[in-house]
Amino acid sequence: MVGSAAVALLLTGFSSAGAQEARYQRKYKPLPQLSHIVVLVEKGFDGKPMTNVPVVFRSTFGGRDDGNMEIKTDPDGKATMDLIQVGSDVEVQVIANGYATYSQKMPNVGATASLVVKLIAPREQVSRWKNAMGQESTVQPGIQEPPHPKLAPPPVNADGYSLPASTPDAGSSPASASTGSSATQTGTPATQTGTPQ
Repeated sequence: MVGSAAVALLLTGFSSAGAQEARYQRKYKPLPQLSHIVVLVEKGFDGKPMTNVPVVFRSTFGGRDDGNMEIKTDPDGKATMDLIQVGSDVEVQVIANGYATYSQKMPNVGATASLVVKLIAPREQVSRWKNAMGQESTVQPGIQEPPHPKLAPPPVNADGYSLPASTPDAGSSPASASTGSSATQTGTPATQTGTPQ
C-alpha cells in the first residue's frame, strides 16, 4: 500500500515537472536568413582585379544599425560577406591607396547580391555651396594656394658653389662689401628707438 502510494506520488511529480518545463521553457527562435554578397574590385583603367583592398559593409535592418564589417579582397579581387540578414540596407565602401573612395548603397538585399567596383584616380572636387551673400562659390577646382614669390638664383663662385647672401655692414664701404672682405665695426652698438618691452 505504501509502495503504490509512493509510486503514484512519484509519477504525479514527474508529470507536473514536465508540464512546468513545457510551460516555462524558452521558445525556439530560428536564425534569420543570411545574404551572400560578393563585391568584385577592379582597376578602372584596365579591369585587372585588385588584391588586399579593404571593403567596408555598413548594414541596417528595420531602422536598426547592425554595425560595420570590413573584409579585404582575395587574389581574385573578390570580397565575400555572408553575415548580413536578408532585407537589410547595405552601404558598401571601398578604400584603396591612390584611388578615389567608392561608396554605393544596396537597399533591401536579397539572398544573393553582387557588385562590381571599378576604382579610378582621385578627381577634383568642386563645391556647390553658396557663399555668405547667397552667390555661387567662386573657388575654382584644383590647388587653392596663393602664388609663391619668385626668388633670384643665388650667386655662384668659380668652383660652382653658391655663395651665402651677405649684407654690407653699416660701417664698411660698398667696395669692401663687394670684394668679400670682412670689416670689423668699432664703437658702441647702435640703440633701437621705441618703447621698451
